[in-house]
Amino acid sequence: MEFFIYNTLAKKKEVFKPIKNGKVSLYTCGPTVYDFSHIGNFRTFIFEDLLKRWLLHLGYDVTHVMNITDVDDKTIKKSIRLKLDLEKITDKYISEFMSDISWLDIHPADYFPKATDYISDMISMINNLIRNKMAYVGEDKSIYFDISSFKNYGKLANLKLTKDQKTNLKGLQDEYNSNSPRDFALWKARKKNDGNVFWDSPWGQGRPGWHIECSAMSTKILGNHFDIHCGGVDNIFPHHENELAQSVGANGKNFVNYWVHSEHLMVDGEKMSKSKMNFFTLKDLKEKGFSPQSIRYQLLSGHYRTKISFSLAKKHESDKIINRITDFHLLLKKMGADEMHGNELPEAYEKFKKCLNNDLDTSGAIAIFFGWMKSTKRNFYGEKNERYNIRAAWNFTCVFDSIFKFIKHDSFEIDSEIKALLVKRDEARKNKDWIQSDLIRDQILKHGWIVQDTKKGQEIKRK
Repeated sequence: MEFFIYNTLAKKKEVFKPIKNGKVSLYTCGPTVYDFSHIGNFRTFIFEDLLKRWLLHLGYDVTHVMNITDVDDKTIKKSIRLKLDLEKITDKYISEFMSDISWLDIHPADYFPKATDYISDMISMINNLIRNKMAYVGEDKSIYFDISSFKNYGKLANLKLTKDQKTNLKGLQDEYNSNSPRDFALWKARKKNDGNVFWDSPWGQGRPGWHIECSAMSTKILGNHFDIHCGGVDNIFPHHENELAQSVGANGKNFVNYWVHSEHLMVDGEKMSKSKMNFFTLKDLKEKGFSPQSIRYQLLSGHYRTKISFSLAKKHESDKIINRITDFHLLLKKMGADEMHGNELPEAYEKFKKCLNNDLDTSGAIAIFFGWMKSTKRNFYGEKNERYNIRAAWNFTCVFDSIFKFIKHDSFEIDSEIKALLVKRDEARKNKDWIQSDLIRDQILKHGWIVQDTKKGQEIKRK
């Protein structure tokens, strides 16, 4: 069964074929560490996590690089405003980011290169571009990439450039309007408002432009030609367009085979905005009682190439779904599924796999798993409760969790306080003290657990 992925460069779904058999080289644009990452950033990071987990499930050996942008316009402005060294600012937010991805159960990259550690590689790449007559020294002593020297400029973003657009337009800013193609800065000559953030170069003191950073780091670690480059749709232009042009211009290689981008995140149906107060960091969501699994569910339940809406109001709904999956996993453990042997998988797995092989159709895959889980649970209480079915159910549930990470593994252990309350309630029931029994049940409910009375006795599950 082939894996199809949408390639932004080709503007269509393509069969994924790695450069090296059985191996995948993956580069994902990481955080700019001048502030906390927000939920919109994590929509992209969690999509990339899903892609990586699916590639690993398919048996590929994945080498993953996620860069850390620790020098750019934003980081410098913040360090100057707070009158702190750049490194103090960036180290703080790198630490916060690493803590966030750990909490969200995002599979860590193999490499987290910092831009400031690759300045010499950026200078070398810029030298190549000057030598290839694709870059020039501007009047301000900064180095610019000449977009007219790259005939395919605009192809990634599907821009149709006129002759006028390819001349006399230069920009020092890292980010600019999507309808304003221009020669962009590879190296920015030292300015007073940069403070003490500068490096020596053949062209004088200065600092790199944002776009050259990713080109230098990705090719240094993964080579001049690698498999997949990911990011959000906001990265397509100008960042990835510029990255593509300068990388091919400097190295004369194909650079990247598959460009894969996730769509914007909406919040309660509106574009995320600080002015609308719908701008959430993980700290904000933790304070509102969100679990990492609930956040992952909201961000993965829609297809990565469609706009999805994150909602505080959906927390109760997503919590219920997460608890349902977690309870099913716990039920299988109680039935001894984890101690059984065998690699069996139910028929539903093939349908699940087909969905994810079709450009990571997460909504389809989740629907198949939920439908299968419901019917399987019903069978467990009927006559079809066979050892084979239990082990196959365990295997499929583990596969599902390895890709989506929706199961709350920390909820399997019932703490001593809850266990003591269950013992007291059992004693009250034996004494037919139904009022006391109900009071204890309500106490347990406040701790987030539901008690059900069955023929076998008390059974407990997450609320």
